[in-house]
Amino acid sequence: MGVDVGNARVGVATCDPDGILATPLKTLRRDMKKNSDRRVLRKLIEVHEVTEVFVGLPKTMSGGSSASTEMAEIYAQALANELSTDGHQIPVHLVDERLTTVSAHRSLHEAGVSSRDFRAVVDQVAAVNILQFSIDTVKAGKNLPGYTLTPQTVSAEESVDTLPANETENPSD
Repeated sequence: MGVDVGNARVGVATCDPDGILATPLKTLRRDMKKNSDRRVLRKLIEVHEVTEVFVGLPKTMSGGSSASTEMAEIYAQALANELSTDGHQIPVHLVDERLTTVSAHRSLHEAGVSSRDFRAVVDQVAAVNILQFSIDTVKAGKNLPGYTLTPQTVSAEESVDTLPANETENPSD
């Protein structure tokens, strides 16, 4: 499953069982207070029998971090923690996704989708780009630019939305 995390929406994409072609699935409305989007995402992961999740990591053009980078890291870490708590051992990967949203806008524009309709599908298209890139990279036997998260134990007082991402496993070059 490919996931594109934004402030207002979360784009979701899946692929066929053979892992060949990524397709758009859904755009979730982001709910930072109740985290209902992550509950829906976990249900989609279960229903679609997802074996791996690839979350886009929006680095700056120079490879640095930004507020969006931190937001994606926190979201992905919380998802990894929740999946683990639910008893699912599904790897959650953060994958460098520079320009996927720009590419999604370009693809939609070239397909004749009006700017007014972009908002409804651009996050799904970005999630497709993240997932397809991940599928193609893995099938080519290359390392993904990013890292895999390790679920962290969270006490009742801690919020999963405030934990920093674990960057020690599979650091990118």
